[in-house]
Amino acid sequence: MRVDARGLTFEVRAGGPPDGEAVLLLHGFPQHSGEWDDVVPALHAAGLRTYALDQRGYSPGARPEAVSAYAIPELVADVVAVLDLLGLDAVHLVGHDWGAAVAWAVAAGHPGRVRTLTAVSVPHPAAMAHALRTDTQQKARSSYMALFRMPGKAERVLLALNATALRKMLGGVGDASRVDRYAAPMREPGALTAALNWYRAMSGSDLAGVGPVGVPTTYVWSDRDVAIGRAAADACAANVTGDYRFVPLTGVTHWIPDAAPGPLAEAILARVGGTA
Repeated sequence: MRVDARGLTFEVRAGGPPDGEAVLLLHGFPQHSGEWDDVVPALHAAGLRTYALDQRGYSPGARPEAVSAYAIPELVADVVAVLDLLGLDAVHLVGHDWGAAVAWAVAAGHPGRVRTLTAVSVPHPAAMAHALRTDTQQKARSSYMALFRMPGKAERVLLALNATALRKMLGGVGDASRVDRYAAPMREPGALTAALNWYRAMSGSDLAGVGPVGVPTTYVWSDRDVAIGRAAADACAANVTGDYRFVPLTGVTHWIPDAAPGPLAEAILARVGGTA
């Protein structure tokens, strides 16, 4: 389905029982709502209604040109507006990678709209900031962001030679067909630039503005994540004032929804409370 919000048109994949409790799923970079395809069957079987959103920059009808249009407050406002237009007062919120960063900010700033939070891979922004200040390994893990913030150069590097670098980065999602599923849309005119603008619009003040989260929260992290180390994962708990669960997955890459959909669905259902 398509949802017109804030002058933009967002693509939303809806599924599951129409009368089930609602789960909103937010994808990461450089993927799209399809990354949840192997996770949602278990949620549907448990009686939940799912809405997987192609976020700003990823929905073709939601690609403003200005870098500032991709700042965290704009991404959060999109989620709230989509919830309004879907007629959803509150949802179980799930986010992976950049989608997790947005989900943390929504849960902190709009707790009345979030029944539970399941954040995947990326910890609370304050935990990430703490790790970047104190952990040399996390600084090294995050060094790729310097390239992503370079307009033009990042696009050239990632898309050169049939998007070899982009495909290599996505290697952990599965076989070649699954890699292509995510890489191909990024080759469409303007798509990769819009996705990279999330990094370019990122500011310390916006990240620092994400306060503690008081809703029931689960954080799912994997020990083979090349982007997020254990120091950042461990620092997450200090930024949640509600019930908190940490679910570490062993032998799993950063691409948890693709690489471990079963354990992730279990973690989501455990947080939601089983059947709706």
